[in-house]
Amino acid sequence: MLMKTYFLVSFLLLSGTSFGQSYMTPEKLIESNRVSGVGITKDKKIVFRVSKVDIISNKRTSQSYTMDLDGSNVEQVPYASNLIRDKKESPDGAHKIGIEEVKIRDVKGNDFYPELKESNMMVYNELNYRHWDTWEDGMYSHIMVSKADGSGKMDIMANEPFDCPQKPFGGAEDYVWAPDGKSLLYVTKKLFGTQYTLSTNTDIYQYDLATSQTTNLTEANKGYDTQPAYSSSGILAYCQMKRDGYESDKNDIIVLLNGIKINLTNHWDGTVNGFHWSNDGKKIYFTAPVMGTVHLFQIDLPKSANKFALMQPQPKQITKGQFDIRGIVGDVDQTMIVARGDMNHATELYSVELSSGKMKQLTHANDDLYESITLGNIERRITTATDGADLHSWVIYPPDFDPNKKYPTLLYCQGGPQGALSQFYSYRWNFQLMAANGYIIIAPNRRGMPGYGVDWNEQISKNYGGQNMDDYLTAIDDLAKESYVDAERLGCIGASYGGYSAFYLAATHNERFKTFLAHDGIFNWKSMYGTTEELFFLNWDLGGAYWDKTNKDAHASHSLFNPSERVQDWDTPILIIQGGRDFRVPIGQGLEAFQAAQLQGIKSRLLFFPEENHWVLDYQNSLIWHKEFYKWLGETL
Repeated sequence: MLMKTYFLVSFLLLSGTSFGQSYMTPEKLIESNRVSGVGITKDKKIVFRVSKVDIISNKRTSQSYTMDLDGSNVEQVPYASNLIRDKKESPDGAHKIGIEEVKIRDVKGNDFYPELKESNMMVYNELNYRHWDTWEDGMYSHIMVSKADGSGKMDIMANEPFDCPQKPFGGAEDYVWAPDGKSLLYVTKKLFGTQYTLSTNTDIYQYDLATSQTTNLTEANKGYDTQPAYSSSGILAYCQMKRDGYESDKNDIIVLLNGIKINLTNHWDGTVNGFHWSNDGKKIYFTAPVMGTVHLFQIDLPKSANKFALMQPQPKQITKGQFDIRGIVGDVDQTMIVARGDMNHATELYSVELSSGKMKQLTHANDDLYESITLGNIERRITTATDGADLHSWVIYPPDFDPNKKYPTLLYCQGGPQGALSQFYSYRWNFQLMAANGYIIIAPNRRGMPGYGVDWNEQISKNYGGQNMDDYLTAIDDLAKESYVDAERLGCIGASYGGYSAFYLAATHNERFKTFLAHDGIFNWKSMYGTTEELFFLNWDLGGAYWDKTNKDAHASHSLFNPSERVQDWDTPILIIQGGRDFRVPIGQGLEAFQAAQLQGIKSRLLFFPEENHWVLDYQNSLIWHKEFYKWLGETL
C-alpha cells in the first residue's frame, strides 16, 4: 500500500537546521536534499527521487515518489523504476538488454602466468592503459541481448575490445531499441590502444537481431556521435560533433528524415547539451547554454529535407531568466517537466508551459533549508574586455551585504576549459557558501566558454595564456574599483583548467592577489602530456607534443603557457589540492607544484586525497575539503 507523503515544512527536515536565520555551512550544504527526475508514467504521474546524505555514516540514501503534473498528491513509492518503461526491454516485449563486464584481453600478471596467482602487476603494449580513475584490466562493458525469459543470451559486440555503455560516464543514453524491436542502436568508440587516446570518433551502430549484422550509421562523421533517440513516429535523431579530437566542438542535432541526414542546428550559433523528442514526434526540445545560463529550446521537425534547406529554421528559446535548466524529464499535454536550479538553489522539478515559457515549482525538498538561512544576491556584471568585447561575469555578494563595508574578494576560474559558467550549483565550488563566509566572488565567463557563440568558445584552444587570461584580470580589476571591495585582500581560486589558471596567474598577476588555491590543476604541460590519458584533448588544445619543435602552437603551449616555466616568479601563498586517482590531471601535477613552492620558501599547503579522482566524491572528504578551504583563506586573506 502506498504511503501518502506531503512536501510540508516537516518533510525531510535537515539535521542541524535551527528556526533562527543563519548562513549556509558546509554541513548544511552536504546534507541538503538532492532531487532528480526519473520520468512520467502512462497515467501522467511524475516520478522522482530525493536523496539524502548523512555525513556521520558517510552514506547516501534515496526515496522515490510520484506526484501529479501540478505538484499535488505526492506519494512515496517503493521503486521508481517499476513505474517507467524500462528502455532495456524491446518495444515488442520479446527481448531485453543486460550490461555485463566481459574479459577480453590479458593484462594482469596472472593472466600470463596463472601459477602466480598473487601477482598484481600489469603488462601493456599500447596506450589507454588507464582512464579517468581506473586502470585498464582487460574487462569491457558489453550489451547482452536475451529473450524476455532470459534465455538465448548473446553478446552483440562480438567479443570486441570496446565499451558500451562508454566508460567512464556512459549510461542508458548510449543505447536504444528501434521502434519495431527488431534491432537496437548503440554508441561506442571502436578504436583500441593508442588510437583510442587520440580520437573522439564515437559512432552509432545498428545491430539486427535476425541477421546478427552490425551497421555503422555514422561512419562518415569523424567526431562524436551520441545520444540516439527515436520519435514516436520512428524518426531517428542524435547529437554530433564534426571534428575528430575536439571534445568541445559545436554539438548539433541530426535527424534522419526519409534516409537523408539533416543538421537541425547547423545554422544556429550555439551548442546543444541534450535533447528530447516531443510526444507527437513533431518537435525536438533541447537544453543549451546561453549568456551564463542554460535554457530550454524548441525546434520543429521539417516535413522534408528540401523545405528545411529552403527555410533553415532557427531554434526558439522557451525559458528565460537567471537560472539553469539542468535536465528534461518529459512532456505531457503541452507541459514540459524539467529540473531547474541556480547558484543559490539546488535542483528542483518545475513545469514549463511550452506555449509561454511560464514555470511552476513542483518539488520543495529544500524549502526548509532556504527559509532558515539568509542568501546573498547574485548579479550579472558586464565589463569591457581588452579587445573591446563585452565580458559577462557573475558577482555573488555575502548575505546581509553592506555596501559601506569592505569585503575580501575571490576571482573564480572555471574549469573545462570549455565548461559553461552558468547558474550551476556545486557541492564543492558553492558560491553561496563562499559568500556566507564573508567573501564576494566574481566568476567571469571568459573566452573559451559556450553560450556566447562558437567563436567565443573556440578562442581558447592553442592560446591558453591569451585573451582568456586577460579576461580574468579585466573582471577582477573592474570589480576591485568598487568601494566595497578590499583591493588589498583579493584571492584567486579554481579547479582543473581553473587550477591551471591559478598556477599561471601566480606568476603573472603583478601582485594583485594575496592568495591562490589550485585544485587538480595542470602545472607542467610536458609531464601532463606524458601521463594524462585522453591525448586528443591536449593535441587539440595545445597543438601537439612538446617534442615536436616544428609545431609553433605546441611550442608556445608547452613553454610560454606552461606554469612550471614561470614558477620562479611565484611569490604568493598557495594551497594545492590533488586527488590520488585523478588520471586526467595526474598526481605529479599537484606534487610538482607543491614541491616548487616549498623549495622557494613560499607559504604553501598540500591537501592530498589518495582515493579521490578529479572530483571529491566521498562525503567526509568533502567536508574536510570545505574546512581546509576556509581555513586557508582565513590564514592568508
